[in-house]
Amino acid sequence: MADDRVPGTNGTEVAMRMAVLRPYLIDNVPLTKVAVDAAISIRTVRRWIARYRLSGPAGLMRPMRPEAGTRTFPKEMVELIEGMALLKPPSSIAAIHRRIVILAAEQGWRKPSYGSVRSIVREIDPAMLTLAHESSAVFRDKYELVHRHRGSVAKLVPLFETAFSFGVGHCG
Repeated sequence: MADDRVPGTNGTEVAMRMAVLRPYLIDNVPLTKVAVDAAISIRTVRRWIARYRLSGPAGLMRPMRPEAGTRTFPKEMVELIEGMALLKPPSSIAAIHRRIVILAAEQGWRKPSYGSVRSIVREIDPAMLTLAHESSAVFRDKYELVHRHRGSVAKLVPLFETAFSFGVGHCG
């Protein structure tokens, strides 16, 4: 059975679905035969027909979920995940996921998937992770700016630029 959840371009997807439905719509071929010939479930073909009758070819486009791309977890859960990711020593995402699933059950929240937890952890600013997991000296070396005066104008330059101007990073 073909999987109609595989994303494609809307135009290609609509054309493919119209090609499947054409024998039923034009030649009066039974719907079950159309479904079997296309290797698509009868339920899917019926859903396409209903959407086609309601909205025409535009109804055959994949509908967008209204919540797509937004998080539906409580703010407290996201903050807990971020807090666990910032603890020292750093925990793996799998360990954070296991702990948050237990806490979600206790709080009556929807259980987050591993991918959702991973997404939340990956969105944390790398500078924040460095500050939380490394020393402040490592953070300063990596992210702080150096205040350097040249002539009458004060400039802020990244530390690595300063190191190269003094020959520290020069090879040879």
